[in-house]
Amino acid sequence: MTRVLLADDQALVRAGFRVLLESAAGIAVAGEAANGEEAVVLAGQTKPDVVLMDIRMPLLDGIEATRRIVANPELAAVRVLILTTFEADEYIFESLRAGASGFVLKDIEPPDLLQAIRVVASGEALLSPTVTRRLISQYAGRPARRRVSGGDLSGLTEREREVLALVGAGKSNDEIASQLFVSPATVKTHIGRVLSKLYARDRAQLVVAAYESGLVVPGDGQ
Repeated sequence: MTRVLLADDQALVRAGFRVLLESAAGIAVAGEAANGEEAVVLAGQTKPDVVLMDIRMPLLDGIEATRRIVANPELAAVRVLILTTFEADEYIFESLRAGASGFVLKDIEPPDLLQAIRVVASGEALLSPTVTRRLISQYAGRPARRRVSGGDLSGLTEREREVLALVGAGKSNDEIASQLFVSPATVKTHIGRVLSKLYARDRAQLVVAAYESGLVVPGDGQ
């Protein structure tokens, strides 16, 4: 059973999501939060598999709430899926930097939302290659806190650095496999090793690391 915590300041939105989730097989609602502070508290109390987190909320926004949840070692298994009204929301990259595993639009089709929740709950990141390319190219180049330095990638092999760069460029596993002339299974193995070496939670954090380390530069045409 996948347990989901709903965090949105609009009661009507939460009610709609609750009806949808409770009607789906294998998904249950762990609780509801009307602001970021409540989301952090309830995440600690209920330890859901996924937090469906709105970005814009009172008291504490979704980005800071995500950061606090991810920073709590007791909530290491909790994944955050960001809700946003606009696909080009400038806060999406900051939410990924904070530790979110992906994002979906609020007008997403119900079956797609359920699939997104299941994908994130399984430990995968929800970042489509096309959205990754556009979003990261637009926002990753902005001056900001850099938590990964080039030296932090020194433990990666040359092939692992190649794979990380291609992940950062928004390439899918199949595209990476084709470009490097290896199998998708081999790519998956490399990504698993990079995740381990960089202590990253998922693919979303690898995208952030690739840009913040300078391994990939927005618009470099990888």
